[in-house]
Amino acid sequence: MGEKVLLNRIDVKGGVLSPVELQHIIEYAEELGLDMFHFGSRQDIIFPLKDKQGNLISAHTSFDAAFFASEKQQNISSSYVSMDVLNATVWLRGTTYLYILEEFRYTPGLKINIVDPKQQMVPLFTGDLNFIASEHEDYWYLFLKLPGWEEVYYPALIYTWDIAKIAKEIERVYEEVGEVDALFQQLNSTVNTNNRIIEKPLQVQFSPFPYYEGMNKMGINQYWLGLYWRNNQYDLKFLKALCEFCVEHKIGKICLTPWKSFIIKGIPRESKLTLEKLLGQFGINVRHSALELNWHLPVDNAKAFDLKKFLVMNFDQNDISTYGLTFGITADRNQSHYFTSIMIEENKTPQNLTDFVVRPTYNVLHAKNFDPNTRKYIAYAQGIDQMDLPGLLLELTKTYFRNLGVPSSEQSSSSDANKEVLEIEVYQCSNCHTIYDPSVGDVVQEIDAGVAFDDLPDEYCCSVCESPKTYFKSMILAINA
Repeated sequence: MGEKVLLNRIDVKGGVLSPVELQHIIEYAEELGLDMFHFGSRQDIIFPLKDKQGNLISAHTSFDAAFFASEKQQNISSSYVSMDVLNATVWLRGTTYLYILEEFRYTPGLKINIVDPKQQMVPLFTGDLNFIASEHEDYWYLFLKLPGWEEVYYPALIYTWDIAKIAKEIERVYEEVGEVDALFQQLNSTVNTNNRIIEKPLQVQFSPFPYYEGMNKMGINQYWLGLYWRNNQYDLKFLKALCEFCVEHKIGKICLTPWKSFIIKGIPRESKLTLEKLLGQFGINVRHSALELNWHLPVDNAKAFDLKKFLVMNFDQNDISTYGLTFGITADRNQSHYFTSIMIEENKTPQNLTDFVVRPTYNVLHAKNFDPNTRKYIAYAQGIDQMDLPGLLLELTKTYFRNLGVPSSEQSSSSDANKEVLEIEVYQCSNCHTIYDPSVGDVVQEIDAGVAFDDLPDEYCCSVCESPKTYFKSMILAINA
């Protein structure tokens, strides 16, 4: 939704930091004239570009570029946040995550996920290196999504104590070896590892997305608190007071989620009332509607935020349930980065129509069986006006609930059990992902419906980015009949 802007990002390894570490970040933000900051989708912290007076924070004399992650640096994402809160693989412990994270003594240039397939809060496959816990104690699957590679599983289970050194070696050699068998041989010859044979492929069971906000029971004498700001602008004064509370009450960790929220675990029962008073003093709402909590938006993007507000308000007014579903809004149409049940893509306005007021249109996709872990997305509708989105999403939610609990093998592959899914061949621009559908033609370039792609003139170019015809690749699109 709009032009990509390089933000000031602070990596938080595994999404886990101590209250004292967060205090230091808050104090530095205040030095730069900020009164809030954002959380990012890889469990990181993002400073706005401007202070509360509207001045660029990079212009402040105290601005230290070294305080922030470089453009090449990537955060390690982990599901430590879900431990003792959501379902977990039986052998996993919070200390397991912390040990693994401690072993990363280098700065990754690849996105790394260390995740439990039993939980639903942290996506499994959004990294370049995705370590996913297996049923065997201290062993992990490794799913590779390396730049320029086909997506593939590493052909052995990885030992917990080998994760960091294997990740470092993969980063060093992957561009040279180019494919997984050569990578496997290279690592076996250069790294002393304790691999295990894969006895059966990873199977991830779909579970509805959880409600993660508010004060919740944790064990017998403890609680956990989930906090969420719908505008992703976290007030520094409150966060500072919260850190002081955590230090005073010996709460050692604060955990960030990929949903631009955070969780505090291990709150002693005797401290619960004090914390509730603190929340009340700052007027903190801890009971947002479930409709609010299941959205993933680009950081600091007013257009996406307004669209979400419009849709959530419409859902609320019509008493629509979205329990277990997640939604995303994007203009960066890269399906390998998607991790929500339903994705709303904004279409780019053709460059030759910029002199006119053109209402934006959207495409709607949903994950196969509404499970993002399938990594397969089905196009449900294209070129939809904003005012038509609520009704269309309502139909999708009905389909989701109709199939909820039904084994995937028994579900209809369409978005409606009574409708037929047609597969048609279209051509997609590899630069901006614009689609040429021969059954529709190209209104912008006055090409009639029914003109085959091969019959287009050689000088044909993309209507959005003006890439040449050779940039278009054939693809199969599934649509509802």
